[in-house]
Amino acid sequence: MDQMKDATKRSIVRWVHIVIAIPIIGYIYSPFEEIPNYAPAVRFVFLPVMALSGLWMWKGHVLRRLVSKRSAQQEAVDNP
Repeated sequence: MDQMKDATKRSIVRWVHIVIAIPIIGYIYSPFEEIPNYAPAVRFVFLPVMALSGLWMWKGHVLRRLVSKRSAQQEAVDNP
């Protein structure tokens, strides 16, 4: 199976991060009367997705390294 290049993965996560930031900017700069319309979506969808994508861009390499070490250790245990 052909896997996606790392540069393509980074680009996708970066664009998700940028696109998800647009409603948050709208929430911040919208008139005060319209904030209740945006609040649930921003608080429970857009902000968590933006935070997770930012963390993934920042420390994703550490998580991938941990997962690959654990899967390699598990394979060694399963296949002696």
